[in-house]
Amino acid sequence: MRALVVDHTSPGHLSLTDIPAPRPAAHEALVQVKAVSLNFGEVHEATRPQMPVGTVLGWDAAGVVVQAAADGSGPTEGEKVVTLGETGWAELRAVPAARLGTAPKDADPGALSTVPVAGLSALHVLRGMGSLLGRRVMITGASGGVGRYAVQLAARSGAHVVAISRDPAQADGLRALGAHEVHPEPSAARQPVSAVLDSVGGQYLVDAFATLSAGGVLYSVGRSSEADVVLSPDALLGDGGRHDRSIRTFFLLGDPTTDFSADLTWLAGEVAAGRLDPSISWRGPWTRHSEAVEALLGRRLHGKAVLDLE
Repeated sequence: MRALVVDHTSPGHLSLTDIPAPRPAAHEALVQVKAVSLNFGEVHEATRPQMPVGTVLGWDAAGVVVQAAADGSGPTEGEKVVTLGETGWAELRAVPAARLGTAPKDADPGALSTVPVAGLSALHVLRGMGSLLGRRVMITGASGGVGRYAVQLAARSGAHVVAISRDPAQADGLRALGAHEVHPEPSAARQPVSAVLDSVGGQYLVDAFATLSAGGVLYSVGRSSEADVVLSPDALLGDGGRHDRSIRTFFLLGDPTTDFSADLTWLAGEVAAGRLDPSISWRGPWTRHSEAVEALLGRRLHGKAVLDLE
């Protein structure tokens, strides 16, 4: 089968080549991949010199089951699915039932492929915040993949969404997704918030933490700024209504036993029905992968980049 593999001599440090097809274990279904979406973290990882040549990356992929799991778990042959794994940039991938969600037959594989990392991360972090009805929730990096899903899901949960995006051109689009306020940086928010989803890190995390009201929580989901987080001693004081605030780390695959199948299926259904916008900002055949990678690494994309395999 063909796959995108790490190749430090090629543009974007990736190249298309032939590799052996996977042999699924008894609890894994074999999926023919129709589309994949790229995340900044994985394409950036491919550029690191220590990443071995020939490695297949890719968390997000959607396609069709061509061989059901031998143990009877998961979807059956012919079902359209969205998948979460580690080797998605290939024509075939073996995936356990816990990381497979089913989708309507007429669903667009490209749109489905945006769901796994971005959609699941947003969903699980917002759930961790508890009931959002009537609460002010800040989302930094709101114009990114996780951010756009988080804006939509938080708004649907009844939150007053405070979206943070450095690009003023994104403001109208974020309001259309459900944001009630859009600011270029956390310090511009005029009222405290009760929870934060931060995917930027650096000074944005510091300033977002300062907006928390008593008992508020900030989830650190990413660090797209790649900048250090430096909190002054005063930032950690609990006086003046700032007590009991906290910062929580997040890793989607922190618990390897988590079953994502129900959440993937629900998110896929919402995207297919048009109730969630996948926010695809670049799409093309996977032969043009270097264009998508360069746009992502150059911070020229807002939303998701999708590669079609056919």
